[in-house]
Amino acid sequence: MKITAIKPYPVWIGTRNQLIVKVETDAGVFGWGESGLSGREMAVAGALEHYARFLVGRNAFDIGAIWQETYRSQYFEGGRVLQAAISAVDIALHDIKGKALGIPVYELLGGKQRDKVPTFASTGDSAEGDVAISRAKELMAQGFQAIRFFPQGQSSRDIFEPRESIAATAKMLNRARIELGNEVVLGIDYHHRLSVAEAASFCSKLDKGVLDFLEEPIRDETPEAYESLRTMTDIPFAIGEEFASKWQFLPYIERDIHQFNRLDVCNVGGLTEAMKVASWSEAHYVDLMPHNPLGPICTAATVHLGAAVANFAWLETREPERGLGFNNAEFFPVRPQLVGANYPVSDSPGLGVEVNEELVKQQSFKFWEAPHLKRRDGSVTNW
Repeated sequence: MKITAIKPYPVWIGTRNQLIVKVETDAGVFGWGESGLSGREMAVAGALEHYARFLVGRNAFDIGAIWQETYRSQYFEGGRVLQAAISAVDIALHDIKGKALGIPVYELLGGKQRDKVPTFASTGDSAEGDVAISRAKELMAQGFQAIRFFPQGQSSRDIFEPRESIAATAKMLNRARIELGNEVVLGIDYHHRLSVAEAASFCSKLDKGVLDFLEEPIRDETPEAYESLRTMTDIPFAIGEEFASKWQFLPYIERDIHQFNRLDVCNVGGLTEAMKVASWSEAHYVDLMPHNPLGPICTAATVHLGAAVANFAWLETREPERGLGFNNAEFFPVRPQLVGANYPVSDSPGLGVEVNEELVKQQSFKFWEAPHLKRRDGSVTNW
């Protein structure tokens, strides 16, 4: 079964672009993949054009060999753009192989270990203070046992002052724990907006036992910085959504810096690389808590990953958030759908996702930029 085409579709769906990728074969079987490099979709589409030059004609079943060739057959290997392209192809090849063999993708990953994949939901990045706490209560009523907050000031598109944010956010979270009780898992995503000192100060303002995880408090380029922060707080860290290979995970896993891997199958190198990170994490008792911010293809691939690994905590879901439109049924007539706070594991061949390709072809790409935030003194800070 030979690859005959690799077709990237960077299209606007809901409130963001999605780069979905179709891989076709000479047997008429095709697969769908997705890139996770949101905001730089055209760069990934360009990388896919390069890969298509030598992947057309290759055996679609040789998933591992294709991964190695796309990664290693260039001098400037790796990086987020190339790995996002590799991820999309790898996921699509798993979809093809599952369909061709008449089995769900989780069977290619070692078989099913759970029948449903638990999720965590977020209060929404525009919900602050009392609104966020009220939204968390709604999520609990819907059955969610793990809930993520965002910091005060998260929705700003121009100014973000870390010190102002941490004071107000700590106050909100302390109150949230009292009102929501001790049974629910609570976390917050600081979107790597803080310095080590700011993150340590934030943690010190929280009452004991308020947070079950702190996600991406600082940038990831320097593991030693995270090690320093680790000595200043006992709150579990959830990090890794930006990591584009097993090698980026290496120091964090080996040095026992974090407790939850925010692995993204559409950024890390697809299911092939994700399974390696999962096994490595298991040896260090680190649980997977996958990043899943965009479309149903990523969700489906991650559900199969979650079904096949032992060390799994929760999968991010954005379905309960209002007005995003990422799971549009017109574009994805067959897709994973929440039942309560869980995704049932599909037994359909392949990923279990169908795409309305004709509708996708009619859509256009829209250039989108994340907010370019500044502090009040005019200096640039992290989004």
